[in-house]
Amino acid sequence: MLLSALVMSVGINSCLCVLFFILYSVLRKQPRNYEVFLPRRLAAGTSKRRRNKVARYIPSVKWIWKSWRPSEKELMESSGLDGVVFMRMITFSLKVFLFAVIIGIFVLLPVNCFGDQLIVIDYADWSSNSLDLFSVANLKVRSPWLWVHFGAIYLLTAFVCCLLYFEFRYIALKRIEYFHSSKPQPHQFTILVRNIPSSDGSSVSDTVDRFFGENHSSTYLSHVVIHRTSKLRSVVDQAKKLYKKVKHKKPVTKTPMRFFSRKDTPEDHYERVLQEMEQNIRLGQAEVSAPGKEVRAAFVSFKSRYGAATALHMPQSINPTYWLTEPAPEPHDVHWPFFSASFMQKWLAKILVVFACLLLTILFLVPVVLVQGLTNLPALEFMFPFLTLILSMKVVSQIITGYLPSLILQTSLKVVPPIMEFLSSIQGHICHSDIQKSACNKVIWFTIWNVFFATVFSGSAFYKLSVILDPKEIPVKLAVAVPAQASFFIAYVVTTGWTDTLTELFRVVPFMVSYIKRSFEPSDENEFVVPPMRYHRDTPRVLFLGLLGITYFFLAPLILPFILFYFCLAYIVYRNQFMNVYAPKFDTGGMFWPMIHYTMIFSLVLMHAIAIGLFALKKMELATYLLVPLPVCTLLFNEFCRKRFMPIFTAYPAEVLTKRDKEDRNDPRMPEFYDNLVSAYQDPAMLPLRLSGSRSDSLTSPLLSPTEV
Repeated sequence: MLLSALVMSVGINSCLCVLFFILYSVLRKQPRNYEVFLPRRLAAGTSKRRRNKVARYIPSVKWIWKSWRPSEKELMESSGLDGVVFMRMITFSLKVFLFAVIIGIFVLLPVNCFGDQLIVIDYADWSSNSLDLFSVANLKVRSPWLWVHFGAIYLLTAFVCCLLYFEFRYIALKRIEYFHSSKPQPHQFTILVRNIPSSDGSSVSDTVDRFFGENHSSTYLSHVVIHRTSKLRSVVDQAKKLYKKVKHKKPVTKTPMRFFSRKDTPEDHYERVLQEMEQNIRLGQAEVSAPGKEVRAAFVSFKSRYGAATALHMPQSINPTYWLTEPAPEPHDVHWPFFSASFMQKWLAKILVVFACLLLTILFLVPVVLVQGLTNLPALEFMFPFLTLILSMKVVSQIITGYLPSLILQTSLKVVPPIMEFLSSIQGHICHSDIQKSACNKVIWFTIWNVFFATVFSGSAFYKLSVILDPKEIPVKLAVAVPAQASFFIAYVVTTGWTDTLTELFRVVPFMVSYIKRSFEPSDENEFVVPPMRYHRDTPRVLFLGLLGITYFFLAPLILPFILFYFCLAYIVYRNQFMNVYAPKFDTGGMFWPMIHYTMIFSLVLMHAIAIGLFALKKMELATYLLVPLPVCTLLFNEFCRKRFMPIFTAYPAEVLTKRDKEDRNDPRMPEFYDNLVSAYQDPAMLPLRLSGSRSDSLTSPLLSPTEV
C-alpha cells in the first residue's frame, strides 16, 4: 500500500470521527434521545429531560470533562470491579504505548528512514512512497543499526512485564478490597451441588437435607432443588411478551358505529388469553414440582462464607462421581436453561461448538482473501480488466486499496461476538458471566488467528501449508510476512479503532432502532432498558490492537501513534459509557484480568518469535542467539505471576472469609439476609405469577423487572 492510500484511509476515518463526535455532542442533549445516550442516568434519576433550551443545539465538550472526573472508587461503586478492570486494561495500554511511541518514533523510525536497503525516499513526491521505507525492511543485512532494534525489544519487554506484575498485584488486592466493601451476597454463602445420588423412597430434597444436615450440621442452612423448567419457561416468556403488548396497547374508543359488542374488544380478547396462560402456567408449575421432574442438582446455602468454602473444596463422598460441588453464581446471573440438559446433550453441545468454531474460522477466510485482493491494485486490474479505467483514477484507487479493505474486514467482524456468545450459551455454562468470559476468549483467539495470521499468510494455500508442516521456519516466515502487512494494519487500526470507538459513543444501531420505533409506535418516556456492558465484544478489540502495537513496535513503528490515539479515545469514550449508558448485569470480581494478562504475554512472545526470525534473515547470528532467552524468561515470568496471583482469583483465602464472617456476626441485618437467602435461588419460572386482572392493575407480574416495566 502506498502512503497516499493510507493518508486517504486516515482522512476518511478522521472525518467520520469528527462527524460522530459533533452529532453525539448535539443529539445527546435532546430529551427524546436520553434513553439512547443517557439511559443509566435517566434510570437513576440523576438526569432530567430538559426542554426548550438553545444550548441543546450547540456542540460542546463538557461531557469529556464529566467523563474524566469520576475517580476509580466511584467507577467501582457504579460499574463494579469488572468495569474497573476494563478501564485498567486501557490505562495499562496507554502506559505501554506512550513508552513505545517515545522509543519507536524518536529512535527506531529515524533509523529505519535513513536505511538504504530499499529505494531512497522521494521527498518531492511523498505520496508515491511505500510504507516499507519506514520499516525495518529498509535496513541492510548485518546493518549495525539493527542493534538499536535489539535493545528496544529488550526494553519494551522489561517495561511491559513490570507493568503486568504491578497490575496483576493491584487487581488481586482490589478483588480482596471489593469483597470486604460489598454487602453480603447470596453466592458467597451458596454452592451448586450436582450428581446427587438417588435414595429409595426419598426425594432429592430430602436426600440433600439429610446429607448436609449430617455432614455440615454446624454451617448448613437450606437448599433449593433445581427442576426441569425448560418448557414452562417458554410459556412464561410468551406470557411476558403478551403482557407487554397488552400493557402498551391503546384502548379502542367506543362509538355508535362499532359492530362488535363490549365483550369482543381486543382488550377483552387479550384478557381471556392471559387468563388461560396464567392457568396453564400454574398447572405447569404444579407438574414440574411433582416427584420425578427434579434435576439431581441443588443450590445449597450455608450460614457462613467459610462453611460454604469448606464444602466447596472438600470431597463430599467416597465415590468421587457423587456430590460434585462448584461455586454458585449470583442469583440473577444464573443461566437456567442448561440445567435441564442431560449429560449426553451437554457432551454433544460441546462437540457441536468446536465444529461450529472451526466452520466459522474457515468461512471467515473468504472476507480475509477478498480484503487482501483489494489491497493489491495490479492483481485487481489483472482479474477485472474492465475496471482498469476506473482504477486508474487516483482517488478511486486510493479508496479501494486504502479504506475499503479495512472497512470490509471490520464489518465482517461485527457478526463474530454475537455468534460466539450464542455458541458459549449452549456449551453448558450455568451463568451469564461464564458465557461472557467464554465468548470473550473465543473472540480473542478468533480475531488473532483470522485477522492477524490469516491476513499475514494470505498467499497461496501451499504457502500456508508449508508454514504448518515446517514449524521450525515459522519465525522466519513471520519475519517476512508480518512487515509486508504493516500498511494494512495501520488502516485497520484507524478504521476499527478510531471509527468503531466513536461509533460506540454515538451508539449508531440503538439510535436508529429508537428512531424507527418512535416513528411507528410512540412509547412511554419512562419505558426504556439500561443495557449491560458487552465485555466479549469490546475486550477482544482492545487486546488485539494492543497485540498489533507490540508486534509492530520494532517492525513498523509508524503504527504506534495511531494506536496511542486509539487508546486515548477509548479511555474517554468508555468512561463516558460506564457512567451514562451501561449498568452492570453481573460482576465476576475482576475475573477478566487473567485473560488480559495471558493475551499480553502471548503478544510479547509473538514479538520475540518475529524478532528472532528477522535477525536470522538479516544474518545477525549473535543477536538471534541473544534473543532466544527472552521468550523463555517471559514465559517463566508468566508462570510466576500465575502461581503468585491466580489463587486469589480462584478462591478467597481463609483469613479473608473468616474475618468477614466475624464482622457479620454483629450485623443486625443478617437474620433478614438469611431469610431471603432461603429463596434467593428459586427458579423464576416457579415463582407465583398473576397476568390477568383489570387494566388498572397494570397486569402485575413479578417476573418483569423495573427496567422492563
